[in-house]
Amino acid sequence: RSPAGSMALAVSLLPPLLLLLGRPGLGEPGQGAGTWSRFARLPYPQDQLFLHDTFPDGFLWGAGSAAYQTEGGWRQGGKGASVWDTFAHRPATPPGAAPPGPVGGDVASDSYNNLFRDVEGLRRLGVAHYRFSLSWARLLPNGTAPPNPAGLAHYGRLLARLRELGVEPVVTLYHWDLPQALQDAFGGWASPVLPQLFRDYAELCFRHFGGQVRYWLTMDNPYVVAWHGYGTGRLPPGVRGGPRLGYLAAHHLLQAHAKVWHLYNDHFRPAQRGKVSIALSSHWIKPQRMTEKNIKECQKSLDFVLGWFAKPIFIDGDYPESMRSNLSSLLPEFSEAEKKYIKGTADYFALSFGATLSFQLLDSHMKFQQLESISLRQLLYWINSEYNNPQIFIVENSWFVSGTTKRDDAKYIYYLKKFIMETLKAIRYDGVNVFGYTVWSLLDGFEWHRGYSIRRGLFYVDFQSHDKKLMPKSSVLFYQKLIEKNGFPPLPENQPIEGIFPCGFAWGIVDNYIQVDTTPAQFLDSSVYVWDVHQTKKLIKVDGVYASQRKRHCVDFAAIRLQISLLQEMHVTHFHFSLKWSLILPLGNLSLINHTLVRYYQCFASELLRVNITPVVALWQPMTENQELPVSLAKYGAWENTETIQAFVEYARFCFTSLGDHVKFWITMNEPAVKNLTYTAGHNLLKAHAKVWNLYDKEFRRSQKGKISIALQADWVEPACPFSRNDQEVADRILEFDIGWLAEPIFGNGDYPEVMRTWLHRINGVDLYNFHLPYFSEDEKKLIQGSFDFFALSHYTTTLVGSEKEDAVKYDHYLEVQMINDITWLHSPSRVAVVPWGLRKLLKWVKSKYGDVPIYVTANGIDDDQNMVHDKLRVYYIQNYINEALKAYTLDNVNLQGYFVYSFNDKTAPKYGLYSYVANLYEPKPSLKHYREIIDKNGFPGSETPELLCPEEIASCPECHFFRTRKSLLAFISFIFVAFIVTIFFITYYSKRVERRYK
Repeated sequence: RSPAGSMALAVSLLPPLLLLLGRPGLGEPGQGAGTWSRFARLPYPQDQLFLHDTFPDGFLWGAGSAAYQTEGGWRQGGKGASVWDTFAHRPATPPGAAPPGPVGGDVASDSYNNLFRDVEGLRRLGVAHYRFSLSWARLLPNGTAPPNPAGLAHYGRLLARLRELGVEPVVTLYHWDLPQALQDAFGGWASPVLPQLFRDYAELCFRHFGGQVRYWLTMDNPYVVAWHGYGTGRLPPGVRGGPRLGYLAAHHLLQAHAKVWHLYNDHFRPAQRGKVSIALSSHWIKPQRMTEKNIKECQKSLDFVLGWFAKPIFIDGDYPESMRSNLSSLLPEFSEAEKKYIKGTADYFALSFGATLSFQLLDSHMKFQQLESISLRQLLYWINSEYNNPQIFIVENSWFVSGTTKRDDAKYIYYLKKFIMETLKAIRYDGVNVFGYTVWSLLDGFEWHRGYSIRRGLFYVDFQSHDKKLMPKSSVLFYQKLIEKNGFPPLPENQPIEGIFPCGFAWGIVDNYIQVDTTPAQFLDSSVYVWDVHQTKKLIKVDGVYASQRKRHCVDFAAIRLQISLLQEMHVTHFHFSLKWSLILPLGNLSLINHTLVRYYQCFASELLRVNITPVVALWQPMTENQELPVSLAKYGAWENTETIQAFVEYARFCFTSLGDHVKFWITMNEPAVKNLTYTAGHNLLKAHAKVWNLYDKEFRRSQKGKISIALQADWVEPACPFSRNDQEVADRILEFDIGWLAEPIFGNGDYPEVMRTWLHRINGVDLYNFHLPYFSEDEKKLIQGSFDFFALSHYTTTLVGSEKEDAVKYDHYLEVQMINDITWLHSPSRVAVVPWGLRKLLKWVKSKYGDVPIYVTANGIDDDQNMVHDKLRVYYIQNYINEALKAYTLDNVNLQGYFVYSFNDKTAPKYGLYSYVANLYEPKPSLKHYREIIDKNGFPGSETPELLCPEEIASCPECHFFRTRKSLLAFISFIFVAFIVTIFFITYYSKRVERRYK
């Protein structure tokens, strides 16, 4: 089977592998504790890869909103005040709220007056359902009868319009906005009277709207209502009653929910045939370390937040045992009758997960010193294990962006992508029964304790405007396409291909600098020694006595022999390393030459050639210390100083003269770090490169017959919002500043990219900046343009960039670019993204800009954990990046002529090497063996891949293969032949002597 086929098979086998690890059976309290150990054992990195698959047929896609967050109209249509109205109008703003501006939800998104506007947004999305909440205070202004006709009419119009569009309503009876009258009269949920009043309110809703609603939610997130409404007082009604009152309020909320479920079950279900549940919110938690004690603490954390309400409803009508044993008298008691009454009062498990609770409203004490996480997949599996494999409806999920973010909400998209992907994996890999997903929210609104400082809507709302138009964000397009495709179906470009690379393809390995050890071998010591076998057991040098000294040879350098043998093990055809300018010419000129080091380099190159490995040698590679320049040059301005140009030319001439007989593949400069270059330094660096290239072209190429170019670091840059023109412009700008800055003068028109000049001209008009991009003379342009024989690039990862400022830490004010992270991507231990398709896009971009230039990927690699098991990441990386390179060569006709893995060993590049280095020993990693297999097959040949007959093999005689593969047989035949000739000779010789004797 081909490597490409093996990779596809490995991914296809993932669900069976997960099945072997066990899907949850019938749940019981505490069974979810196996979640952490199960997910710690999943195959790496396969389990973390993006899953290209679709959701089950009939999966419900939707969006949601809450009355107080979006409706506004707080004094319109006879609406009564809610506890949130009162709370928002207090003199002190809620903790974490935005500066003075819109007050609470007074107007918010003004959905009360824009009902058809909101429904049009739903139509545009193509959703199957819409979750919204009824305002208790709008329907019953005083919390009890009589009802408000205007309120009933408003929700009636909404339901009728949803029915016209074929959108399923998912209706929440109570989403935190308790009528203030009930708080004033009874103390709200602290009172045992509230459950009956809530039942009466629910009956009104069932009677008026039940014929049009199949999915009901009694209340949203009772944890927040009880704990922060009546315990901490952080949220309305702001009662600081401490834990005891918080637990009492939760007790009443559970009783209220059960009353409403039984009401519907007994009186409305037969006719309306709907389902009733409660929206429970949860965080996810992971252990500090995988110990039994920490796992128990994680289980306890979930018990105290989600289990507090879920266990009574879904298991046995009572609180989790961990709460009972830890809280003692603080926790109210249910009677046996109440337990039976509460148990089973949910027709499906309605889950809310995301920014409302996670990292925001979760009480720190309820983490039990463990680590909060946002793994929706693991939470779904835990619920499945803990609560008897229920049908799960995700009724709220998303993240948030800054309140200043307008329509390019990339951060929101990638969190959405992550959560939906985890839901898909939970269904396909873990057997969790999820039947619906709800994005929160349909439109921007008032975000509770965060006010207007964040946004969570798919549609943008300008809260300062009068008409409050809905403007689609990039996330609308993302979600719309996802719904159309019902997930993430496999695409041809996502699939590995079979095929091989061309004849003479350069398979290489990189080492920043070879290990230089000029210690002579023991065989060059001319002294005579005596072995004291009787006493010291050591060699004793005999003074004044010397043996004849033989001529020195390259094999005398033991370090060279070792490195060459390691390289031979890889089966590479090329080895790329850099010379050390600072050591070869310590003073920066030819007045002092390190001849020993030069001899070492000569020997190294010649020994590489001896074993058919082509040396690829860079004259200079910047490193941290003095940029790897001679001290005298680094001290006086480095590349800022024009004298460095001529010094580099002299150095290059010396290297060509000294090493040119052995080196036919030169790099002038390897990965000059543009992030750390001034424009003046970059200007001089380009001129130095061009002078050296022209020097080689005119004085050395004819005799040495080599090739030479520059190697640029070229990571791909992708627009964070693929549908955004602004983000595309940012991505194009970054590519020009990162790659085009040095590439365009050489491979393009001889001058800097126009994008750079235009941008710098623009920002130089701002007092904050004053950057000058130098100009080349016409002669310099001619000198620089075309100073290449090939395009060499180093590529490691892909970066997402956006135009909207979201995170100040990752925002580049100079280029006005926001760095974004796609959290669904695979990442290395140092958080470098593994994005194989980025290499293909880069190669296509180079071809589109600079024509059919020969391209070498002279460095491509990833860091990994020192643990041998985790070298699987590098195996995956090499496999998939090379496969994308093959796509570029085969499908895109990119003139790709070589690929080099970074790096040779961990000694010179810790965590990046194909050889580990421990206790002076080099050990091949699994990734080395995998790379060698790809080299031996020259890619990924399949059963239908035609055999490649390279010119060298065609030119040679077919019979030669017979002799090459039978060397031992040939040696034996030769020996027999020689013996036969010698025998004939002696027979003839002695026969003649005998004849003479007789004569």
